[in-house]
Amino acid sequence: MKTVLEARDLSVDRSGKRVLDGVSFSVTEGEVYALLGGNGAGKSTTLLTFLGFLAPVSGLAHVNGKAPADDITAARRAIAYLPEAATLYGHLTARENLRYFLYLAHMRPQADAIEAALDQVSLQPDARGRRLSAYSKGMRQKVAIALALLRDAPILLLDEPTSGLDPVAIDEFHGLIRLLAGAGRSVLMVTHDVYGACQVAGRIGLLRQGQMVGNFTAPSGGRIETEAVHAAFAGRVPA
Repeated sequence: MKTVLEARDLSVDRSGKRVLDGVSFSVTEGEVYALLGGNGAGKSTTLLTFLGFLAPVSGLAHVNGKAPADDITAARRAIAYLPEAATLYGHLTARENLRYFLYLAHMRPQADAIEAALDQVSLQPDARGRRLSAYSKGMRQKVAIALALLRDAPILLLDEPTSGLDPVAIDEFHGLIRLLAGAGRSVLMVTHDVYGACQVAGRIGLLRQGQMVGNFTAPSGGRIETEAVHAAFAGRVPA
């Protein structure tokens, strides 16, 4: 399978502090890869490096075989990024937010495409014409996920994507991610949710204090064992 994202011996500093230290992993076409770790592990820094906002001190971060700095436009065109706290406008409706942000990306989606994306994230039809100032955090997150889907990029970077979602919405989201991967999209999801990572990812990398300390792979036709990952995450057993 084609490798679409690769970190090789990647080290990144922020504010004079080493945040990533020799991290290596790759994501292939149609794969869901979860980068798991606690607060300060370096997960979001990894995403920002692939997006070209941070430069490696050493090692490399490649998008489709090239460093983002070599062609930042091509790298970002290939990626749809969902931050943990997406900036959406409270005075606009869900539909208006989507149209506005896609317009900034030089995209003009048809109304039925917008409705289809909102269907995919299970945002109730009667909520779509209301201003986001009246939305819960979970509802706002659904709009942000719909925006990432409408970008129609082959690579999805997701930063704590289920934050604020209720258990039913989380299960629906995981089902959606599996469908997207089955259709050929590649997903790099960073999270501290052990259960969610094991439910949806074919491979998991465990980050601790900027270093990759464990790797887990789902068996053929199965899922990664939650208890094993949780024990490693908690430091009860070697990763």
